[in-house]
Amino acid sequence: SPLADARTPEDIAAYAWPEAAAEPRFEGLRDRAQAIRDAGYPFVLGGICPGMMEMGQWLRGFDNFYCDLAADRPMADALCDKIIRLKLEYWSRALREVGDLVDVIQEGDDYGAQHALQVRPELWRQVFKPRLRQLLDGIKADAPHAALFFHSCGAVRDIIPDLIEVGVDILNPVQVAATGMDSGQLKSEFGNDLVFWGGGVDTQHVLPTATPAQVTDEVRRRVDDFAPGGGFVFNAVHNIQSDVPAANILAMREALDQCGTGTA
Repeated sequence: SPLADARTPEDIAAYAWPEAAAEPRFEGLRDRAQAIRDAGYPFVLGGICPGMMEMGQWLRGFDNFYCDLAADRPMADALCDKIIRLKLEYWSRALREVGDLVDVIQEGDDYGAQHALQVRPELWRQVFKPRLRQLLDGIKADAPHAALFFHSCGAVRDIIPDLIEVGVDILNPVQVAATGMDSGQLKSEFGNDLVFWGGGVDTQHVLPTATPAQVTDEVRRRVDDFAPGGGFVFNAVHNIQSDVPAANILAMREALDQCGTGTA
C-alpha cells in the first residue's frame, strides 16, 4: 500500500503516478485491433487499472481507505479524483488510436461483497457514482458506438439502476450466488436496459462441488432465465478455479451446446 502513510491530499498528489497516456502503452494496438476484426471477432478493449474502490484499497490499504471514506472525505476524494483523471487520460489516448474499431469497452470496480455493497448505497452515490459518470461520459464522447462493459463482483443489486443511469450497457460477472442477484429477477427487472455477461453457472458452490448432472441443470436454469429476448453472453461467474473437476467443465460446455446460441 504505497500511500498508506499519506496524510493530506497533497501527499496523494505528490506520489509518482504512472503516465497513463505514455506512447509505449499503445504500440501495435491498432494492428492487433484490426487483426481481431479481420478475423471476424468483436474487439474488446480493457482499461488501464481497476476502479476507485479497488485501487483505493490497494493504494491506501483497506483500513485507511475505509477510514478516509467515513471520516476524512478530502483524502478519499483526492484519491478517487486522481484515479479518474488517469483513466480518462488513458481512454482518450487509446480511443484516438482504435476508437473506430472497438466494439466493447471494458471498465470495472468491485463494489459488492457477498451479501451487500462494501459501502452503504448512499455513500456510494455520494463518492463513486458522480466520478463513474464522469468517466463513462468521457469514454462515450470518444466512442459513442461502443457498448460499455462494467465488471463488479458481488451483491450490486442496490446500485444496478444507478449503473444503468450513468451509462453501463453490460454487467459482469453477474454473481448469481450473492444476495439479491437472482438471475430470473435480474432479467425481469433490468433485461430491457442491460446485457448480462456472465451468470451462466455459479462458480462458488455449483461448479466446484456439484455433480455433472447438477452443473447441467444449473446451466440450463441460468440460460432459461437470462437468454429470452437476447442480451445474454454466457460466461461462468468469474474465473474457474483449480478445484473444479474437469468433468464439470465439460458438463458446462455440453449443456451450453445443447441450449444453443440463439436469442429466442
